[in-house]
Amino acid sequence: MRKKNLKMVVTALAITMVGGIFVGCGSGTNNAANDGQTITISGSSALLPLMEQSIEKFNEIKPGNTINAQAGGSGTGLTQVLEGSVNIGNSDVLAESKLTKEQASELVDHKVVAQGFGVVVNKAAGITNLTKKQIQDIFSGKVKNWKEVGGKDMEILVIHRPASSGTRATFTEKVLDGKKELENDSIGAVQDSNGAVLNAMKQNDGAISYVALSYMNNEEAKKSLDLVKIDGAEPTVDNIKSGNYKFWSWGHMYTKGEANGLSKEFIDFVGSKENSESINNLGLIPGNEIKE
Repeated sequence: MRKKNLKMVVTALAITMVGGIFVGCGSGTNNAANDGQTITISGSSALLPLMEQSIEKFNEIKPGNTINAQAGGSGTGLTQVLEGSVNIGNSDVLAESKLTKEQASELVDHKVVAQGFGVVVNKAAGITNLTKKQIQDIFSGKVKNWKEVGGKDMEILVIHRPASSGTRATFTEKVLDGKKELENDSIGAVQDSNGAVLNAMKQNDGAISYVALSYMNNEEAKKSLDLVKIDGAEPTVDNIKSGNYKFWSWGHMYTKGEANGLSKEFIDFVGSKENSESINNLGLIPGNEIKE
């Protein structure tokens, strides 16, 4: 009887030891899976396509990390990175234009690309060129029909971006000559991202708005929408580089304090030669190829 009991105890101990070995291996596997870092990026919707493509390529080179990117507007990105709720805040404008001087001093600016923007009109309106003055008159509500500027006899639908939008801030500075009184929000509609603007414009024949050029770099958008010349200048990379086309801005990636860890690695990668295919595909310009 004693031998039988002893055998049972030995068997139980053996099972316990084996179980312990398996638990240890499982624990080791989990630790290995969690060795990668996780960062979150928010802000400019104009920069979102670049973030999405860059994340995909970065993960091919350095797998095992998690990088989350979302839009929401430049103002939102700057506020969230200042608060510490995200690691990187993307913006189409300088932090000082959305935050106080003291708040902006807590952030570090990383200018990764130059990005062009364009005034976009539904093809049905029959417009391919507008002067800056005509655009200003349209967005102030002074001009209400496309026939007044050489287009079809069709009511104009102005589509704005919200006040937090860096794209809107760039439009106000570069096209409206900084005259905020020309932004007549009482007319038209407001859409909260570049993508939402395009969707709304496709559904309204008389629509006009402004978007990042990266959103017009696909055949679906080109079928129903036209990028108009501004004072005869086409919205192209060459015209931005030469200074003939003014509607562009730097793409900023802000961090609270100096970037480190995965945030620094990813920011360095976004504007690097390794990522040149993504930059060129989206019609963006590497930061070292343009002079202000």
